[in-house]
Amino acid sequence: MASEKVTFVIVGGGIAGVTCAEQLASQFPSEGVYLLTASPLVKTITNFKQVSKTLEEFNVEEQPSSVLEEKYPNLKIVQSAVQLLQVKEHRLQTDNGQTFHYKKLCLCSGARPKLLTQDNPHVLGIRDTDSAQEFQKRLSKAKRIVVVGNGGIALELVYEVEGCEVIWVIKDKAIGNTFFDAGAAQFLIPSLEAEKKDRSLPCKRVRYTTEKTGGQSGDFGELGSALGPDWHEGIELRGAEKSSSGVHIEYECEVEKIYTQQEFLRFDFNTEKSELGMWPVYVQLTNGKTYGCDFIVSATGVVPNTDPFLHGNNFELAADHGLIVDDHMQTSEQDVYAAGDVCTVGWKPSALWQQMRLWTQARQMGWYAARCMAAAVLEESIELDFCFELFSHITKFFNYKVVLLGKFNAQGLGQDHELLLRCTKGQEYVKVVLSGGRMVGAVLIGDTDLEETFENLILNEMDLSRYGEHLLDPNIDIEDYFD
Repeated sequence: MASEKVTFVIVGGGIAGVTCAEQLASQFPSEGVYLLTASPLVKTITNFKQVSKTLEEFNVEEQPSSVLEEKYPNLKIVQSAVQLLQVKEHRLQTDNGQTFHYKKLCLCSGARPKLLTQDNPHVLGIRDTDSAQEFQKRLSKAKRIVVVGNGGIALELVYEVEGCEVIWVIKDKAIGNTFFDAGAAQFLIPSLEAEKKDRSLPCKRVRYTTEKTGGQSGDFGELGSALGPDWHEGIELRGAEKSSSGVHIEYECEVEKIYTQQEFLRFDFNTEKSELGMWPVYVQLTNGKTYGCDFIVSATGVVPNTDPFLHGNNFELAADHGLIVDDHMQTSEQDVYAAGDVCTVGWKPSALWQQMRLWTQARQMGWYAARCMAAAVLEESIELDFCFELFSHITKFFNYKVVLLGKFNAQGLGQDHELLLRCTKGQEYVKVVLSGGRMVGAVLIGDTDLEETFENLILNEMDLSRYGEHLLDPNIDIEDYFD
């Protein structure tokens, strides 16, 4: 059994892990840096653009691990899952029989989908490239699917699918409530009904696919890293119907029971069975309605993938099952750090930042974890990075650019806030959250070009009371005021 003494080991080939490994490999060119990944492909960041002080935009590409190894001669990528971690001994064993004695370890194993039900062939979770391709394959034969969930993947999915009826089941009063309020949801809803003519240009980036390899052990061995922010580009999400059958939303309900065709035919239902037609699977909702469909997409969030590391160790876990990290990204176990979806921040966050399991935060945490590990090895002190001062995120929903800043949904502000809104149907939606006369959050949908100005206003804590309603007056060039 091969055994190696190494300075740095990082677990996970997603954005957090790769960012951490790259940072360490470039800072310590004479030290061996080992990146363990269960998949032959790793996620790398391309076209990185610093839009403003805290906002960043980038693409995520899947590349063979050899691309990273060519770039950093001291970075070794091991394709294997973790079998055993013994933190007291600073020892980690992999499924393929290697043992690493590390000085510093960073766990970036991401999260796994929280499926509605395990082991049901008619329920599909979308998390990584393989599951997205499986979805595409099944969709091509489908006439109706049920999508359950209201997060980023569900939002993108219902918008992108064509040639198939979509029943969208959400437990909230409005779509996308993780990202925006009911007003923004109303602004976006017409896009679901509109003809999708303005599709962005085809995605011109290399895609690599992997051959299926047998012999992976355990549930976590099978998981690739999470999808990129533009995961649906370049795969055609088309159902079996010629025309698009639209999206029907069932609000404020959840899935009560899932029936196979055989079970369904045996049970008594209030509805006439003939009305529901013959389908491979049926979904009964808590609002009493039942739908038949070809398959169900479970897009109901994720659970931090901590299981491979817990046995025999004393990691402190958060309520959401994430590894709790301090403001140096260190877990409760010595010399073990964590970054990305697998961790939960244990420090008191700044008044304008909150953790959300997003791409941008995975990159920032991986980068900052590497700096903290480096500082510890060099015995230097390090301050909490500026990226944790203000929450900021750029994404795209329904073909609109979406920018979220600070307490964009007035999170944790109680009654102590006011909202200013400006909305031009089909063009832009601007919402500002004010507390005590100061801007503390904003949602910008469309090409508003206000993100940098608003970011400055939030960071500078400027008193805006005297502008009142005029703050969002389209005839006033707000940038002139505050540059």
